[in-house]
Amino acid sequence: MAALGSNFAHAQGSDRIKVGLVGCGGRGRGAARQAVEAAPNVQVVAVGDVFQKAAEKTKTDFSKEPRDQFDIGDRCFSGLDAYKQVIDSGIDMVILATPPGFRPYHFQYAVEQGKNVFFEKPVAVDPAGIRIVMKYADVAAERKLGVVAGTQRRHQARYIDTIKRIHDGAIGDVLHMSVFWNGGGIWYRQRQAGMSDVEAQINNWYHYVWLCGDQIVEQHVHNLDVANWVMGGHPVSAYGMGGRQLRDKQGQVPGQIWDHFAIEYEYPSGGRVLSMCRHWSQSDGAVSEWARGTKGVANPASSITLNSGERWSSRAEGANPYVQEHTDLINSIRAGKPLNEARQVAESTMVAIMGRMSAYTGRKITWEQAMASKLDTMPKNLDLKGSLPEPKVPQPDEEELV
Repeated sequence: MAALGSNFAHAQGSDRIKVGLVGCGGRGRGAARQAVEAAPNVQVVAVGDVFQKAAEKTKTDFSKEPRDQFDIGDRCFSGLDAYKQVIDSGIDMVILATPPGFRPYHFQYAVEQGKNVFFEKPVAVDPAGIRIVMKYADVAAERKLGVVAGTQRRHQARYIDTIKRIHDGAIGDVLHMSVFWNGGGIWYRQRQAGMSDVEAQINNWYHYVWLCGDQIVEQHVHNLDVANWVMGGHPVSAYGMGGRQLRDKQGQVPGQIWDHFAIEYEYPSGGRVLSMCRHWSQSDGAVSEWARGTKGVANPASSITLNSGERWSSRAEGANPYVQEHTDLINSIRAGKPLNEARQVAESTMVAIMGRMSAYTGRKITWEQAMASKLDTMPKNLDLKGSLPEPKVPQPDEEELV
């Protein structure tokens, strides 16, 4: 059984799947609760976070839940190596929900240790991280490990129903898509007394490229993933722009991320995708995707309208997709046919990264250039109590593709 891997033990679906959580923020805690809701006989047994208070608070909160679903005991860990302690604590599956910059390294270790993985999107913030995820996506497949990402639209009934119809030719050849995540401002955490530079940046992770990848990577990856899904693969190039127009005015300093991007992607078919995202608190919001084909238009989330005026709307019913993605993963593990979405989400994350690279440099970036880039944003010899200079805001006339 050891030679066959951990999935052999779960093939009959009669045993308990023990889950560990790495990253005790709101998304991580939510994912843990959704995992135990997703299927019977699933139990969260370990938690870990860079910050001790976050890990301990999560343990305390989970102690109020039914013990057959949450039983942390002494498996509560903190520090930069907490992920290793969680993964090595006797679990079968790990939820990776730390700031995205850490995700490739956590994913690598989980796969090396033979664990099934649910990891949040995006799965990296730079090409160096993407290459790690792609490499270990293949290792996970070889070891028959389940890997599902937090791109919940892929598990949402009406998206699945509608995009199947698009792929079956309902709107003809797809010529153009528009994908948007135009939202308001995001949270910002002031530095607390006694925090080191590293602690302060991790605590305020959304505002640093090495941790979040900027908004286009951290958040807009959802819509770009739908674009890849509809178009049947990744684009060949990206050409775009953006900037930091409002963040400084809103007092969100320090920090380096921009507050708006607009990118045009070209796909192998010649089809184009207009991508737009922003964090402007005083503007109308739009989070959606649209596709134009030779026969009509589609909202991939729900409906199709043909050039003739005929309209179709999906009536597919499904569970909460945030729960369904865990159900699909756990059921696949127990069936001995584990899902593996790692390369799929890595490609979608890379689409976002190459769009950011184009905007930051002011140049058109091809897929090959992006994949070959040596860009690695992770600070070397990271020490939680160490110093870390405040990074500069990217400027198109200064940035170089490396």
